[in-house]
Amino acid sequence: MAPGKPLVVTAGEPAGIGPELCSAIADSRFASSVVVIGDAALLDARLQVVDTPFPAPVIHGKPDSANAQTLLDGLALAVQGCLDGRYSGLVTAPLAKSVIADSGVPFTGHTEFLAELTAIELPVMLLVAGDLRVALASTHLPLREVSDYITVERLTDVLRVLHADLQTKFGIPEPEIIVCGLNPHAGEGGHLGPEDDAIVAPVVRSLAQQGINVRGPIPADTAFTPAAGRHDAVLAMYHDQGLPVLKYAGFGHAVNVTLGLPIIRTSVDHGTAFDLAGKGEADTGSMMAAIELAISMASS
Repeated sequence: MAPGKPLVVTAGEPAGIGPELCSAIADSRFASSVVVIGDAALLDARLQVVDTPFPAPVIHGKPDSANAQTLLDGLALAVQGCLDGRYSGLVTAPLAKSVIADSGVPFTGHTEFLAELTAIELPVMLLVAGDLRVALASTHLPLREVSDYITVERLTDVLRVLHADLQTKFGIPEPEIIVCGLNPHAGEGGHLGPEDDAIVAPVVRSLAQQGINVRGPIPADTAFTPAAGRHDAVLAMYHDQGLPVLKYAGFGHAVNVTLGLPIIRTSVDHGTAFDLAGKGEADTGSMMAAIELAISMASS
């Protein structure tokens, strides 16, 4: 990480475990490398904090939508600091999408909100657990909408973003990418759905002809096995096709990365855990892994 350029960490939903995760940074080797944006009254006093106090009282496990706008304002402040060059990257603690939506603000997740703040049309979600990297062709969509969403143009753009950021942000000169089929058995020659033959396969062929090392469509039940061969990343077609595998393999130390942004952004691999808030039982592993990966990406 460049000297004088700390990471910025947003403390997330105050009624959840986000403030505890951030306070734990004070006792870690990363304490001098981060600035936390959040309500200072909820955070360890040893941290460098940009104070954004909440208007409604914070009660463990009981979120209040009256605090939603302050959360979003804090995120916007963090992103602007990254764009201005004051911070080398952004790490986010978890939010509760439903709480923000209940405030009247349309919100489907960090990924889409950060894309809006940075004027990016197509962010790509990537989860990382050690050497396993799983990207998503679609993010927070109802399952019935996924097949219509995945077009030749979108899938091509997602793969280009994934390929480029594996090179520039992960330092992999010639990344190898496996693409999952949308349907069981990658469509079984069209018998289990036309999308794999009509959309996924042509996109893979076209990009391979352009020099991108990409293979597929490969059935999702094979893509994560040794039979799929060596690869640097797997592209799953939808959220619950790829992430259960990754979270099973790396829950507690996996990291969520948003690709395609003009800034570095990592996050924890879990939610707000309202049931654990205030009990001192929160696992800080994913937060520390997210900070470590962001520092690595910024350094490269």
